[in-house]
Amino acid sequence: MKKTFFSYSFGCRVNEAEKEEIDRKMALNGFKFTKSKPDIFIINSCAVTNKAEREVRQLVYQTKKRIPKTKIVITGCSATYWLRNKLYQDLPVDLIVDNINKEFLVDIIKKRLSSQPPLDRSGRERVVGTSKFLDSERLLIKIQDGCQRCCSYCIVPYLRGLPKSYLTKNIVDKINKQINIKEVILTAVNTEAFGHDTGENLTQLVSQIINKTSIPRISFGSIHPWSIDKKFLNFYRKIVKKNRLINFFHIPLQSGSDKTLTLMKRGYASKDLLWKIKEIKKINSYAQIATDVIVGFLDESDNDFKETYRFLEKNPIDKFHVFRFSNRLLTAAFFMKKKFPVISNNLKIKRAKLLTNLSKKKYQQFLVQLQNINYRSQALFIDRFKNGYQQALLDNQVPAWIKINKRMTGEIKNVKINYLRNINLFGDLI
Repeated sequence: MKKTFFSYSFGCRVNEAEKEEIDRKMALNGFKFTKSKPDIFIINSCAVTNKAEREVRQLVYQTKKRIPKTKIVITGCSATYWLRNKLYQDLPVDLIVDNINKEFLVDIIKKRLSSQPPLDRSGRERVVGTSKFLDSERLLIKIQDGCQRCCSYCIVPYLRGLPKSYLTKNIVDKINKQINIKEVILTAVNTEAFGHDTGENLTQLVSQIINKTSIPRISFGSIHPWSIDKKFLNFYRKIVKKNRLINFFHIPLQSGSDKTLTLMKRGYASKDLLWKIKEIKKINSYAQIATDVIVGFLDESDNDFKETYRFLEKNPIDKFHVFRFSNRLLTAAFFMKKKFPVISNNLKIKRAKLLTNLSKKKYQQFLVQLQNINYRSQALFIDRFKNGYQQALLDNQVPAWIKINKRMTGEIKNVKINYLRNINLFGDLI
């Protein structure tokens, strides 16, 4: 009887891509994926905030209570953080594997927790497991790991190390091995660092994927501010009409206050990002621009916060994810707190709520623009249904409910938007 496993990922799309790769390797090594009382429960953890760590620990205790006999394996950033700092040593887990050894995770599981099941080798691959991406024929591919930036708030470089890129040829080969995948989502810890160690770059990668694969849709999980330069913008301008690169750009800003950006050691001012956003909108006015914002960083005054609010309010950013600053051991900010005022948790919550409400307003405005012109687009149908409608992702990654007569998951069809209800677009096939 095959050993069974289940996997769960916290945090960013890089983590989700790693989870999918772990699932694939587990299956190739004879393990069977199951949601029901697995022999092995794998958690790919996140440590970007205290909250992220706490959620990992909560899942461990919940899983141990629900499935007492399962072997719990933790890997990822929390695992690395805990091992280095000798934290939570009494956590009821059977195996902790840090990021350095994550690529050998399956071999370690076989050696430590399981008698070796038979290998199951085949030519072309179908990734197994459970994922909102895979369920709709989308595949996350990690193109790069690590970061050299060392922003003052960020613990990731200390947990993932210096940048390491995958070769373009290997990425292209991996895409060409997949079965029925309609979209690849390129993920990285820092897209700017892609190719620095291999002599390649991001525009070359996207160009090669367009020219050497037949994948219909290519998108970025996030694309970092330093990646969007004149060369990238010229490239986007040339390929935008080919309709294969999805017009969605999640560009982490973190603050609209230049003082705060300096303290964060981001290496740019707000105006540097603004011209890039405006250039993207000139190329395609219906491209969706999203960002990340941190509130409550050290010494963030009311005026600093207002600068961030005004920047997000006035400029063509359509949606943003808001994080409350969490001071992490090992980061520069951890030591800077001795010199700079610490913002109270209540004030962080208040500021986060204001920006979250602004994000909802801005996103609504963007959807109104799409509705007003009866936006037409190719769209990928995903595995969500409601009252005769199925959700599809437009060519700017905006979800819309499309009236259907049959299930269309994984299909790409032309659609037209008809109306907007609350924050949901509705349309028809054309």
